[in-house]
Amino acid sequence: MTIPSRTAQPGTYFVTTACSDRRRLFQVERNAQLFLDTLVHYREHYLLHAFVVMPDHVHLLLTPQGITLERVMQFLKGGFSHRLGSKFPVWQRGFTDHRIRDHEDYETRLRYIHENPVGVHLADVADGYPYSSAAGQIQLDGYKAFNSNSIN
Repeated sequence: MTIPSRTAQPGTYFVTTACSDRRRLFQVERNAQLFLDTLVHYREHYLLHAFVVMPDHVHLLLTPQGITLERVMQFLKGGFSHRLGSKFPVWQRGFTDHRIRDHEDYETRLRYIHENPVGVHLADVADGYPYSSAAGQIQLDGYKAFNSNSIN
């Protein structure tokens, strides 16, 4: 019997994925917006709780719906790469993930995502950074959705 990967388990995850060679791909407004469009396009596959698109990486707080986290990331990274049409590698291989354990963990990761641009001086306040869920431009699935879809 094979043991399923830890990201095949239902739950909510904090995910980080970086651009190939840490290129500042999302420093270009068109690229950052294209990733946000990709994020919205694949929403049927996950609940989106929070996100931030930094110049060279992305942080997500999401709950896969009916598919594995690996598949969600294939949709997002592959979908963005296809839309971008780059001849060069877009992403570093893989991604890092942390399965959310409880409300406190959820809130800690949410704050980290929203404060990340402020901490590196990309914005003075979290909601002033346009490529973050803190800006309020994309409808999110809040804590209630996390709480009813997580498995402890």
